[in-house]
Amino acid sequence: MSFQAYLDNIQAKTGVDPAGFRKLADARGYLANGKLKPTVKAGEVVAWLKQDFSLGHGHAMAIVTLLKGAKKEGDV
Repeated sequence: MSFQAYLDNIQAKTGVDPAGFRKLADARGYLANGKLKPTVKAGEVVAWLKQDFSLGHGHAMAIVTLLKGAKKEGDV
Protein backbone atom coordinates (compact mmCIF):
# COMPACT_ATOMS: atom_id res chain seq x y z
CA MET A 1 0.00 0.00 0.00
CA SER A 2 1.37 3.41 -0.91
CA PHE A 3 1.81 6.22 1.57
CA GLN A 4 -0.94 8.20 -0.17
CA ALA A 5 -3.27 5.20 0.06
CA TYR A 6 -2.67 5.08 3.82
CA LEU A 7 -3.55 8.78 4.09
CA ASP A 8 -6.66 8.32 1.94
CA ASN A 9 -7.83 5.37 4.07
CA ILE A 10 -7.21 7.30 7.28
CA GLN A 11 -9.23 10.25 6.01
CA ALA A 12 -12.08 7.93 4.94
CA LYS A 13 -12.10 6.28 8.39
CA THR A 14 -11.72 9.38 10.56
CA GLY A 15 -13.01 12.24 8.44
CA VAL A 16 -9.77 14.10 9.19
CA ASP A 17 -7.44 15.08 6.36
CA PRO A 18 -3.65 15.46 6.69
CA ALA A 19 -3.94 19.20 7.37
CA GLY A 20 -6.46 18.44 10.09
CA PHE A 21 -4.08 16.00 11.79
CA ARG A 22 -1.35 18.65 11.65
CA LYS A 23 -3.69 21.16 13.35
CA LEU A 24 -4.71 18.65 16.02
CA ALA A 25 -1.09 17.65 16.67
CA ASP A 26 -0.09 21.31 16.91
CA ALA A 27 -2.88 21.95 19.42
CA ARG A 28 -1.53 19.07 21.52
CA GLY A 29 1.93 20.67 21.50
CA TYR A 30 3.53 17.98 19.34
CA LEU A 31 4.73 20.31 16.56
CA ALA A 32 7.27 23.08 16.20
CA ASN A 33 7.57 24.96 12.90
CA GLY A 34 5.05 22.58 11.35
CA LYS A 35 7.00 19.39 12.12
CA LEU A 36 7.08 16.89 14.95
CA LYS A 37 9.28 18.11 17.78
CA PRO A 38 12.40 15.99 18.29
CA THR A 39 11.41 15.49 21.93
CA VAL A 40 8.05 13.92 21.02
CA LYS A 41 8.29 10.15 20.73
CA ALA A 42 6.42 8.30 18.00
CA GLY A 43 4.86 6.03 20.63
CA GLU A 44 3.17 9.00 22.30
CA VAL A 45 1.60 10.10 19.01
CA VAL A 46 0.62 6.53 18.13
CA ALA A 47 -1.09 6.09 21.51
CA TRP A 48 -3.06 9.33 20.97
CA LEU A 49 -4.16 8.29 17.47
CA LYS A 50 -5.17 4.81 18.61
CA GLN A 51 -7.13 6.21 21.56
CA ASP A 52 -8.87 9.13 19.87
CA PHE A 53 -9.28 7.81 16.32
CA SER A 54 -9.13 4.00 16.70
CA LEU A 55 -6.32 3.82 14.16
CA GLY A 56 -4.19 0.71 13.87
CA HIS A 57 -0.46 0.87 14.37
CA GLY A 58 0.43 1.12 10.67
CA HIS A 59 -2.03 3.92 9.99
CA ALA A 60 -0.92 5.77 13.13
CA MET A 61 2.70 5.50 11.99
CA ALA A 62 1.71 6.98 8.63
CA ILE A 63 0.44 10.04 10.51
CA VAL A 64 3.68 10.16 12.51
CA THR A 65 5.57 10.12 9.20
CA LEU A 66 3.34 12.90 7.92
CA LEU A 67 4.00 14.96 11.05
CA LYS A 68 7.73 14.48 10.60
CA GLY A 69 7.39 16.35 7.33
CA ALA A 70 6.52 13.85 4.60
CA LYS A 71 3.90 15.22 2.21
CA LYS A 72 3.75 12.43 -0.35
CA GLU A 73 5.05 8.94 -1.00
CA GLY A 74 8.38 10.13 -2.40
CA ASP A 75 9.09 11.93 0.87
CA VAL A 76 8.87 8.72 2.93
